[in-house]
Amino acid sequence: MAAQPGTIKRLDEVVVNRIAAGEVIQRPANALKEMIENSLDAKSSNIQVTVKQGGLKLLQIQDNGTGIRKEDMDIVCERFTTSKLQKFEDLNSIATYGFRGEALASISHVAHVTITTKTTDSKCAFKGSYVDGKLKEPVKPCAGNVGTQITVEDLFYNISTRRKALKSPSEEHSKIAEVVSRYAVHNCNVGFTLKKQGDNTADVRTAAKSSHVDNIRTIYGPSIAKELLEVEHE
Repeated sequence: MAAQPGTIKRLDEVVVNRIAAGEVIQRPANALKEMIENSLDAKSSNIQVTVKQGGLKLLQIQDNGTGIRKEDMDIVCERFTTSKLQKFEDLNSIATYGFRGEALASISHVAHVTITTKTTDSKCAFKGSYVDGKLKEPVKPCAGNVGTQITVEDLFYNISTRRKALKSPSEEHSKIAEVVSRYAVHNCNVGFTLKKQGDNTADVRTAAKSSHVDNIRTIYGPSIAKELLEVEHE
């Protein structure tokens, strides 16, 4: 009997989004990279990162940037929602790290996401929890500082194969530290802190308004810093 062709079906939207999320977020360090870039695009001068079990149990970022408007909280975790461009031609003058509006959406499809945010003209902060790109319940007012805190819990809780493919928590933490260190060196006007939840000491700590050399010395040590050669171009 001749083989019959399979039936082509349209994939469920949740399945599509989880597949897409896996392409954007391969490990905790990828998720953190996306969130750091959002914080930098929000003009933050201080970024604090807290992790637990290599970012798999908890990955939290706190910044003092512009915050997110309450009116935007409903759609902030939906795909292709962004404040960084409006039309295709804007790509010719884009000056931000990201612009597609996929990062938070992708993370929300593979983890439990909570966002607490406050803008300078808001009387209070607002908090929302997200799953599969959607708010779980209406946004609630709460106490909070100007800026945004994003808490990512149980990363890849719904994709066991991805979770099993990851390295040990200590190795994942090392990859997170590498991401924070690189952004700290390249953004010396911003202060960065990386800590494990419950620890008093930081694994990475740089001061705001420092220099590239200062941050290299702080992160990689004086022996590396003294070997640097300054290069100028016109």
